Amino acid sequence: MIEIKDLSVSLGSFLMKDVTLDVQDGEYFVLLGPTGAGKTVLLESIAGLKPISRGQIWINGRDVTHLNLEQRNIGFAYQDYVLYSHLSIRGNITFGLMWKNKKQRELEEAVDRIVELLGIKYLLDRRPLSLSGGESQKIALARALAIKPDLLLLDEPLSAVDPQTKETFERELKEIHNRLRLTTIHVTHNFEEAIALGDRIAVIGDGRIVQVGTPEQIFRHPNSEFTARFVGTRNIFSGEVTDATEGQSIFCIDGVRLAVNTQRRGKLHASIRPEDILISREPLHSDTTNSLPGTITHIADRGSVVYLTVNIPPEFTCLILHRSLEETGFREKEKVFITFKTSAVNIF
Repeated sequence: MIEIKDLSVSLGSFLMKDVTLDVQDGEYFVLLGPTGAGKTVLLESIAGLKPISRGQIWINGRDVTHLNLEQRNIGFAYQDYVLYSHLSIRGNITFGLMWKNKKQRELEEAVDRIVELLGIKYLLDRRPLSLSGGESQKIALARALAIKPDLLLLDEPLSAVDPQTKETFERELKEIHNRLRLTTIHVTHNFEEAIALGDRIAVIGDGRIVQVGTPEQIFRHPNSEFTARFVGTRNIFSGEVTDATEGQSIFCIDGVRLAVNTQRRGKLHASIRPEDILISREPLHSDTTNSLPGTITHIADRGSVVYLTVNIPPEFTCLILHRSLEETGFREKEKVFITFKTSAVNIF
C-alpha cells in the first residue's frame, strides 16, 4: 500500500500543497490532469527525485520520505524513455540491476523473465536509436520491471506513440498488470486512457487533488466544473435546486426547469454528458425524462461522431454517431427536441 500524507512541494512559482492519497496493493492508479497540473512533480516526489517541503511517503508500511530512488525499490518509466544509446537493449534492461550488484546469472534470469513477459526478444541486440517510439517505451517499461519493484511509476507512457500502437500498448499494459498485480501509478493527460486503464483515478489541477474515484465516478459524476470539463462533459450549467414537485427535485437554469435526482438544495451546478442526450423531431415524454424544444444552431462533424448544438436556451451539446446523422438528416436551424433522463443530470 502507498500512503502519501500532506505532501507539499515548492518549485519556483509552482506549489503542490497538502496532497494526501492512498493507493492499494496491486491497484492500477491513474493521475489525470492537464499539462502543468503537477502530475509529474507528484510522481517524481514519490520516487525521491524531487525535494519535498513537508509531508510523508510510505510504501508497504515503510517510511521512505528521505530515501533515494534505489532505496525505495521503485521502477520508473519516463515519458522520454531515457535509454542509453551506448548500450544494447539487453544492457539497458539490466542497467538498474547492475547498480544493485546482481550476479550475471541473476541478470540473465531477469532478462529472460522480462523478454517473455513483454515479447521483446527480437530487440535485445539492437541499439536504442534504431527503435520506434512504441518499442522504446516498451524497453523503458522492461527496465523498470527488471528490478522487481514494489511500485511501478509510469510517466505519460502512451503520449509519444501513434494511435494504433497506443491501443495495442494500452491493452498490453492491462495484461501485464493483471499478470503481475504490481501496484502502479500512471500519469496521463488523456481521460480516455485513464478510464481504460485505471482501477481508480485522481484528478489533479494546479497542484491539488480535485477528485478521487473509480472511472465511473470521475466520468459520470464529476464533483467540480474543472473535472467535468476535463473528462469531456460539454453541458455544464449554474442554477438552483428547488423543492420537489411531485417527488422530483427541480434544477432551474435561466427559466428552464429540469427534473433531477438529488436531495441537495440551493445554488449548485449541473452537468450532462452529450452522449446522454437524445435528439428527435417529436417530444419523447416519460416520468423519468426531461424533454425540451429547441433549434439546432451548429453541427460539428468529427468523423465517426457528430456534435450538435441545440439552443433552448441555454445551449445543449448532443453527441450522435455519424451514421445517425446520415439517417436522420438533421440540419442547422431545424426545430427539434432534446430528451435526457433525470438520472443523467449530475448535480455538484
